[in-house]
Amino acid sequence: MNAVGIDVSKGRSTIAVLRPGGITIRRPFDVSHSSADLSSLVQYIGSLEGDTRVVMESTGRYHEPVLHALSDAGIFVSAVNPHLIRNYGNNSLRKVKTDPADAMKIARYTIDNWSELREYTGMDNIRSQLKILNTQTAFLMKQKTAVKNNLIALLDQTYPGVDKLFTSPVRTDGSEKWVDYVYSFWHVDCVRKIGIKAFSERYAAFCKRHGYNFQKGKPQELFDASKELIATQPKDLICKKMIQNSIEQLKLLSRHIVELRSEMDRLASTLPEYSTVMEMYGVGPVYGPQLIAEIGDVSRFPRRESLTAFAGVDPGKNDSGQRISKSVHASKCGSSRLRKTLFQIMSTILQLGDNDDPVYRFLDKKRSEGKDYLVYMTAGANKFLRIYYGKVKECLRQQTNATE
Repeated sequence: MNAVGIDVSKGRSTIAVLRPGGITIRRPFDVSHSSADLSSLVQYIGSLEGDTRVVMESTGRYHEPVLHALSDAGIFVSAVNPHLIRNYGNNSLRKVKTDPADAMKIARYTIDNWSELREYTGMDNIRSQLKILNTQTAFLMKQKTAVKNNLIALLDQTYPGVDKLFTSPVRTDGSEKWVDYVYSFWHVDCVRKIGIKAFSERYAAFCKRHGYNFQKGKPQELFDASKELIATQPKDLICKKMIQNSIEQLKLLSRHIVELRSEMDRLASTLPEYSTVMEMYGVGPVYGPQLIAEIGDVSRFPRRESLTAFAGVDPGKNDSGQRISKSVHASKCGSSRLRKTLFQIMSTILQLGDNDDPVYRFLDKKRSEGKDYLVYMTAGANKFLRIYYGKVKECLRQQTNATE
């Protein structure tokens, strides 16, 4: 029984090998993430006598070269949440934080949790790719928000409040009517200085060119609104160029996000729990793949409470002696991106308002009791995750039984 603990850092890892009873097979040593060194590491671990298990922390992308090298060689390897390692075995008054000490700590964790370790599989590779796509989507969404806010700030100086003059929803390709509109009519003088007749003709041509429905009363509404607006910047080439460049950036980001979400949906559809997740109330083609990406394989959570703790929506406890706290903040020690997705789903459920859905009834009950917004939204996310856990766990169990 050999426990191999690997402390991973960028381009280099520290390895320690222990056996039960605290027997050190090999003191911590360093291995660079090169083909030659990783090949030597595989040979060394493969040469150890007895059952061998390797554990490393799931640290961003740094651990992946070692993980794939060992897994491809048929060695049992498990990537665990760094939070588990950090809170393990802190039974010393001395606070030591070095790579060799961390490697030894991971090796001891391996021995103590030997039977509960979960081996990395090919299915985990799909989930890893899905999470990378979700990370990139979130990154582009932040950029899109920044670019859109910048565009609105520019338009406040040439066409104030133009984004509020349209109520058309965002199209599936990410385009928005008001954004396409201001590319042509970027200044109030582009509307009011040409007269209602000329503007009506140009607006009709704009709708036809972009495939939008033309409403007869809309040109007059836009024309009347433009006469009341005050532009603080002149109608010149500099302003036009800045606004149109900003619009082009926004459209490019929107297209990239749509492409990434489409690929996320395709990749998520290859996982066994996809149909079960997509059937849940409030989950659509956007939130479904995000949930699967951030939660990962449900089978790695032994209990429902483990999943809610991972998401950070579990109620905290702060009792001592005769003092019992009735209201404690959620732990928030898990994935912030998962919590954001859960809150978006809760908002969707509240908007749909289906009394047949247990999560909506729970949210509505807490809201009617006068609970604060964050209280009932967090409680609803907790309940949703418990239902998610039960349905997906049952789905995976049926899949396993069907393949046996």
